[in-house]
Amino acid sequence: MASASTTGVPDGNDLDGFRSAQRLAYRCAETIGAELRPGMTERAVAARMREFLQDEGADDCFHEPFAWFGDRTAFRGFAGIRHLRGFNPAFYPGGRVLEENMPYILDCAPTVGGYTADIGYCGVIGENRVLDRLMDDLHEYRTLILDRVRARDSLAAISRAVDRLCSRHGYEPRHKAYPFEVLAHRVERLAEDGRARHPSLARFGLRNLAGLARGGLRGRREGWSPLWNSSATSDHPPTPGLWAVEPHLGFRGTGAKFEELLVVTDDDARWLDDDVPHVRRWITRGLWSPPATTQRAAA
Repeated sequence: MASASTTGVPDGNDLDGFRSAQRLAYRCAETIGAELRPGMTERAVAARMREFLQDEGADDCFHEPFAWFGDRTAFRGFAGIRHLRGFNPAFYPGGRVLEENMPYILDCAPTVGGYTADIGYCGVIGENRVLDRLMDDLHEYRTLILDRVRARDSLAAISRAVDRLCSRHGYEPRHKAYPFEVLAHRVERLAEDGRARHPSLARFGLRNLAGLARGGLRGRREGWSPLWNSSATSDHPPTPGLWAVEPHLGFRGTGAKFEELLVVTDDDARWLDDDVPHVRRWITRGLWSPPATTQRAAA
């Protein structure tokens, strides 16, 4: 097993900046989710999300918004994607039309003032019992990931533990369809250059991609990877910093995920913000209760 280098955790002010960006991303997903109606296309919804984020102050992105409807939430029909290490156009929003009782996933990754978030949000217009079950079960993955990071298990071991939990539930780990089969990726603070808008390539922000590439070069020297998956390159202790974590479950033609920022320190970890839609849902359904530290902070 390689040894991870201490790269430093953002200070309080920077964490506030990342939290603000994440809350903007979720506000976008919840707002646009409330606007969804049967007959809308993925492409139109993604464009509406992009417009919302720009109107609310986003000046860049890790990636432009994605919207997936129906069996595309489980990445069905993405030919060859399981073995693809790069970017596949099948991910991009297309002409799929939203229908009643059809699951959807909205995913956006805005950058505001150098702070980037990356989130995933699930829902349905009507009812979908399979989606409900997937969204309920996701709380176990959030708990498992945090507990195993706190135990200082290797990132690869944690990724494999997530895959085993999927197997016990009878689900497919559809995060393995993402580029490099990532369960998570690093998020870095970007230097500001005063520009109101920043360029992207193939729907990915160039500044964020450059930051990820720099992390890859540094990690190669120091024995860690900015891409968290089940491979040998992630067989190192959790690297301090911010990670966008996205367990994505699939069952037949339905997929569900959450994605949010995890703060990893030299000897501990915590989710950046517990006031997120999926956690609020679990609390309402009696599946999750705030940790004691959160309860004390709220008192």
